[in-house]
Amino acid sequence: MNAEIKRGSLEMTAAMLISGSIGWFVLMSGQPVINVVFWRCAVGALVLLAVCGVLGQLRRDALTRATLLLAIAGGVALVINWLLLFAAYSYASISIATAVYNTQPFMLVGLGALFLGERLTARKLLWLGLAFGGMMLVVLAQPRQTGEQSHYLTGIALALGAAFFYALMALAAKRLKGTPPHLIALIQVTVGAVMLLPLVNFHVSASVEQWGMLATLGVLHTGLMYVLMYGALQKLPTNLIGSLSFIYPIAAMLVDRLAFGHRLSAWQLLGAAIILLAAAGMNLLGERRARLLPASDGRRAG
Repeated sequence: MNAEIKRGSLEMTAAMLISGSIGWFVLMSGQPVINVVFWRCAVGALVLLAVCGVLGQLRRDALTRATLLLAIAGGVALVINWLLLFAAYSYASISIATAVYNTQPFMLVGLGALFLGERLTARKLLWLGLAFGGMMLVVLAQPRQTGEQSHYLTGIALALGAAFFYALMALAAKRLKGTPPHLIALIQVTVGAVMLLPLVNFHVSASVEQWGMLATLGVLHTGLMYVLMYGALQKLPTNLIGSLSFIYPIAAMLVDRLAFGHRLSAWQLLGAAIILLAAAGMNLLGERRARLLPASDGRRAG
């Protein structure tokens, strides 16, 4: 393993481990979801602004009007994705929400077929069917109590919605190749802060520890994580990026188990494993003629 790939692997691993802890910080912040996403965007924007300044990306010629509008649209989708995913944690647990959220590659395949004319191969349909089977196992493993059933299904629906809006963001990102990725992230979180500003409840009390959680979401889980992830994407081949991306759901499930004691039932665990297996197949087992090339973009977690 050469030095560049080794460094990229360490950066991607760190980024995915950081992503896996997001749910814990969201729940421990004790804030409404809108407040959590707003502060993540606001603090993250300050960090990314400094990063873009250091990298010399704050130039007028870095964006055209069309790419700016596309980046803004992607930012709206990304923020809605965060709102839905963070809300899902309280309804269906971090583990279940994360497993269901990993249906995003299949939604992107569907959107690509509808809007980009991408071909649906038999292999893609096979993985899609497998993921659907895993999803049904997760849904059917809902709690027996009526009230808990409603909460559980709401959480699954929120996680599916988050995956859909992530796929919309990724679809927009496909049209932004060549645009500095840190600049795209800066635009997206700035859009989020502006979009949510009128909805934030600034009267909700928070302890010093809870403010620390919100600050960490902005600095660590947004600013630093994006720097690490984009640094890794520039160094690693696509297959290795796909492999390391699955550290995120595994880390999230471990955090959920250790921090909150949430243990998946046998059917939930099987369904989650099938979803992740199908996503791995979609991401890692490329077409036979695909070659290992350095990736220009990749999967963004949480």
